[in-house]
Amino acid sequence: MRWPVVVVGFALIALAVAAITRVSDTREGLIAEVVALLAAVAGISLSIYGLAARRRPGSPPAPRPIQPPHPRSMKDLRLGVAGIALSLLLVIGLAVSGGFRWAALGLGLLLPMISGSVYLCVRYLRASP
Repeated sequence: MRWPVVVVGFALIALAVAAITRVSDTREGLIAEVVALLAAVAGISLSIYGLAARRRPGSPPAPRPIQPPHPRSMKDLRLGVAGIALSLLLVIGLAVSGGFRWAALGLGLLLPMISGSVYLCVRYLRASP
Protein backbone atom coordinates (compact mmCIF):
# COMPACT_ATOMS: atom_id res chain seq x y z
CA MET A 1 0.00 0.00 0.00
CA ARG A 2 1.25 3.46 -0.82
CA TRP A 3 0.29 5.59 2.18
CA PRO A 4 1.30 9.00 0.80
CA VAL A 5 -0.96 8.50 -2.21
CA VAL A 6 -3.85 7.44 0.01
CA VAL A 7 -3.35 10.50 2.24
CA VAL A 8 -3.31 12.83 -0.78
CA GLY A 9 -6.43 11.12 -2.14
CA PHE A 10 -8.32 11.61 1.11
CA ALA A 11 -7.11 15.21 1.27
CA LEU A 12 -8.55 15.87 -2.19
CA ILE A 13 -11.83 14.27 -1.14
CA ALA A 14 -11.87 16.57 1.92
CA LEU A 15 -11.23 19.54 -0.41
CA ALA A 16 -14.20 18.44 -2.50
CA VAL A 17 -16.43 18.26 0.56
CA ALA A 18 -15.27 21.72 1.67
CA ALA A 19 -15.89 23.17 -1.82
CA ILE A 20 -19.45 21.81 -1.84
CA THR A 21 -20.34 24.18 1.00
CA ARG A 22 -19.52 27.17 -1.26
CA VAL A 23 -21.79 26.17 -4.14
CA SER A 24 -24.43 28.75 -4.98
CA ASP A 25 -26.07 30.26 -8.03
CA THR A 26 -23.16 32.58 -8.73
CA ARG A 27 -20.11 32.34 -10.94
CA GLU A 28 -17.92 31.60 -7.93
CA GLY A 29 -20.32 28.88 -6.87
CA LEU A 30 -20.11 27.21 -10.26
CA ILE A 31 -16.31 27.33 -10.11
CA ALA A 32 -16.43 25.80 -6.64
CA GLU A 33 -18.66 23.04 -7.98
CA VAL A 34 -16.22 22.22 -10.76
CA VAL A 35 -13.33 22.21 -8.27
CA ALA A 36 -15.34 19.88 -6.05
CA LEU A 37 -16.06 17.45 -8.86
CA LEU A 38 -12.48 17.38 -10.14
CA ALA A 39 -11.04 17.06 -6.64
CA ALA A 40 -13.41 14.22 -5.86
CA VAL A 41 -12.50 12.34 -9.04
CA ALA A 42 -8.78 12.81 -8.45
CA GLY A 43 -9.09 11.90 -4.77
CA ILE A 44 -11.04 8.73 -5.41
CA SER A 45 -8.65 7.70 -8.19
CA LEU A 46 -5.59 8.25 -6.01
CA SER A 47 -7.17 6.48 -3.05
CA ILE A 48 -8.04 3.42 -5.13
CA TYR A 49 -4.55 3.37 -6.62
CA GLY A 50 -2.92 3.66 -3.22
CA LEU A 51 -5.03 0.92 -1.70
CA ALA A 52 -4.93 -1.52 -4.62
CA ALA A 53 -1.40 -1.14 -6.04
CA ARG A 54 1.04 -3.95 -5.38
CA ARG A 55 4.72 -3.57 -4.76
CA ARG A 56 7.02 -4.69 -7.52
CA PRO A 57 9.12 -7.73 -6.71
CA GLY A 58 12.87 -7.19 -6.30
CA SER A 59 13.87 -9.86 -8.78
CA PRO A 60 12.05 -11.05 -11.87
CA PRO A 61 9.93 -14.14 -11.27
CA ALA A 62 11.17 -17.47 -12.55
CA PRO A 63 9.63 -18.49 -15.87
CA ARG A 64 6.70 -20.83 -15.46
CA PRO A 65 6.48 -24.01 -17.47
CA ILE A 66 3.95 -23.81 -20.26
CA GLN A 67 0.77 -25.52 -19.19
CA PRO A 68 -1.96 -26.70 -21.51
CA PRO A 69 -5.03 -24.46 -21.38
CA HIS A 70 -7.70 -25.66 -19.00
CA PRO A 71 -11.03 -26.59 -20.52
CA ARG A 72 -13.62 -23.86 -20.50
CA SER A 73 -16.61 -24.47 -18.25
CA MET A 74 -20.26 -24.09 -19.09
CA LYS A 75 -20.25 -21.21 -16.58
CA ASP A 76 -18.42 -19.03 -19.15
CA LEU A 77 -21.15 -19.54 -21.71
CA ARG A 78 -23.92 -18.89 -19.17
CA LEU A 79 -22.26 -15.70 -17.92
CA GLY A 80 -21.70 -14.47 -21.47
CA VAL A 81 -25.28 -15.11 -22.55
CA ALA A 82 -26.62 -13.55 -19.33
CA GLY A 83 -24.48 -10.43 -19.89
CA ILE A 84 -25.67 -10.05 -23.48
CA ALA A 85 -29.30 -10.57 -22.42
CA LEU A 86 -29.00 -8.03 -19.59
CA SER A 87 -27.43 -5.42 -21.86
CA LEU A 88 -30.15 -5.93 -24.49
CA LEU A 89 -32.82 -5.60 -21.81
CA LEU A 90 -31.26 -2.36 -20.55
CA VAL A 91 -30.92 -0.85 -24.03
CA ILE A 92 -34.50 -1.82 -24.94
CA GLY A 93 -35.72 -0.27 -21.69
CA LEU A 94 -33.86 2.93 -22.50
CA ALA A 95 -35.31 2.97 -26.02
CA VAL A 96 -38.85 2.53 -24.72
CA SER A 97 -38.62 5.06 -21.89
CA GLY A 98 -36.15 7.63 -23.24
CA GLY A 99 -36.09 7.28 -26.98
CA PHE A 100 -33.45 6.51 -29.57
CA ARG A 101 -30.81 8.95 -28.31
CA TRP A 102 -30.84 7.55 -24.78
CA ALA A 103 -30.68 4.02 -26.18
CA ALA A 104 -27.66 4.98 -28.28
CA LEU A 105 -25.97 6.53 -25.23
CA GLY A 106 -26.75 3.45 -23.15
CA LEU A 107 -25.40 1.19 -25.87
CA GLY A 108 -22.20 3.21 -25.92
CA LEU A 109 -21.83 2.91 -22.16
CA LEU A 110 -22.59 -0.83 -22.23
CA LEU A 111 -20.11 -1.67 -25.00
CA PRO A 112 -17.40 -2.91 -22.60
CA MET A 113 -19.90 -5.22 -20.92
CA ILE A 114 -21.20 -6.48 -24.24
CA SER A 115 -17.71 -7.10 -25.63
CA GLY A 116 -16.71 -8.99 -22.47
CA SER A 117 -19.82 -11.14 -22.67
CA VAL A 118 -19.24 -11.90 -26.35
CA TYR A 119 -15.62 -12.75 -25.50
CA LEU A 120 -16.76 -15.29 -22.90
CA CYS A 121 -19.13 -16.91 -25.39
CA VAL A 122 -16.52 -17.05 -28.16
CA ARG A 123 -13.87 -18.48 -25.81
CA TYR A 124 -16.26 -21.23 -24.76
CA LEU A 125 -17.29 -22.05 -28.32
CA ARG A 126 -13.67 -22.13 -29.57
CA ALA A 127 -12.57 -24.41 -26.71
CA SER A 128 -15.42 -26.89 -27.19
CA PRO A 129 -14.42 -30.16 -28.92
